[in-house]
Amino acid sequence: MTDTTEANETTEEWALVELMGHRSLAGRVTEVQRFGATLMRIDIPGESDAFTTQFYGGQAIYCVTPTTEELARKAASRLLPRPTHPLLPPAQRSLYDDEDDWGDAT
Repeated sequence: MTDTTEANETTEEWALVELMGHRSLAGRVTEVQRFGATLMRIDIPGESDAFTTQFYGGQAIYCVTPTTEELARKAASRLLPRPTHPLLPPAQRSLYDDEDDWGDAT
């Protein structure tokens, strides 16, 4: 008989993740219970030891390739999700970012 504590433990691993819609990510992945469903949590490493966290349902996942932390971090730097707010009109940019970052664009 399996110990329930052991059965409920989730393991953390580094992986390359391919999602439906031709999207690829790399980072630290775990299986979590959220919103009444089992989801994959991916913590994507960014600059200065910051992480971006995203959650995906099993049906969105095409492939998960376990890898080393070193390789996942290298891949993540190329696949890092980019914010969409630079596409906002100038009047709305200050809501999301420091105006000094935009230079003379405003």
